[in-house]
Amino acid sequence: MKKACVLSLMLTLSLISLGAQQLTRFAVVDMGRIYSAFPSDTRAAREWEERTARVQQEVDKRTAEIQELKSRHAEAVLANNESEARKLIAELERRSLALKAYYEGETKKLEDQRARLPQNSAFLENIYNAVRVAAESEGYSMVLNLRENKGIVWYSQAIDITDKVIAYLRARTPR
Repeated sequence: MKKACVLSLMLTLSLISLGAQQLTRFAVVDMGRIYSAFPSDTRAAREWEERTARVQQEVDKRTAEIQELKSRHAEAVLANNESEARKLIAELERRSLALKAYYEGETKKLEDQRARLPQNSAFLENIYNAVRVAAESEGYSMVLNLRENKGIVWYSQAIDITDKVIAYLRARTPR
């Protein structure tokens, strides 16, 4: 009987503890779709996203070129072609430094442009407020931007709150 009481008490405490823990719920939002739904209000944000994509394409292109040079260097080393290997090392260093300078310069420009976005558009504040309202009403603790989060491999449409955000904005945006 004593064991049953202790076991019952432990089970009750475990259930209370389990109920007290709050699960973190995630949602996703497609900012690109929101920008498309309100093109005149989000021009500056779309321009920033487009510039970001162009910079990323250029970084990817230059990185691929560097990888190709590394492969050619490895082949030259295997072939005992020291002259070619030295030329390729010099070219690798030059291109790596150029890529680093390009990346740092463009990142700084993008950060500056992004920092000015909220000042340029009160509508962006409305978007973030709409995301907050939609997330809180559905009980989500965190919302991830599908466009900026390359770590999302898969998600269920059930957690996509983009349509709710667009509906909220349409209801509060004069046309």
